[in-house]
Amino acid sequence: MPMSSEPRIILATKNQGKLAELRQLLADVVPAEQIVDLSGFSVPDIVEDGVSFAENSALKATITAKATGLPVIADDSGLCVDVLGGAPGIFSARWSGTHGADRENYELLLAQLSDVKAEHRGAEFRCVATLATPEGATTAGVGVVRGAITTAPQGDGGFGYDPVFIPDEGQHLAGTPRSFAEYTAAEKNAISHRARALAELKDAVVATLSS
Repeated sequence: MPMSSEPRIILATKNQGKLAELRQLLADVVPAEQIVDLSGFSVPDIVEDGVSFAENSALKATITAKATGLPVIADDSGLCVDVLGGAPGIFSARWSGTHGADRENYELLLAQLSDVKAEHRGAEFRCVATLATPEGATTAGVGVVRGAITTAPQGDGGFGYDPVFIPDEGQHLAGTPRSFAEYTAAEKNAISHRARALAELKDAVVATLSS
């Protein structure tokens, strides 16, 4: 693979926390300087009107790839709470009514679950990541991690609902349960839903950039 500093793949996000995480997850197949976000590209506003993570992920990836002429990875992910029938789900980023208001979103969720007992606070993070080429070809990867919702925020790291989600896996790393916001980047990347979705795309990314 050429080591040019020119952008070779776009991550369809403006969320800097997600961008940093995705760059780390792809570091073994794409140099960081070749992975860019949407800044500097003219992309039409995309209405995420799909009814699933897969639909929204594919929508963002295909429209952005066509507009920029470069391969694109777009992900759609969210928190699915068992007792809420899978909500917030695809509405996770705007659960409180304002897109990207992380604290407001998880505080509303905690309020909605305030009287729910520990044994019923099961949840999962889900992610669908789609690689799209300017020619319209797509490949998707899916990742899921099970866990539970805390009763109060824990930790200052991560983004989104990380402070209120304790994964079932990885708790051997410490004596007490920790939220994703208390994990190091390396610990989270070892088990996260986004890491698992990206792992399923790596062969397709290598093939796309080598063609």
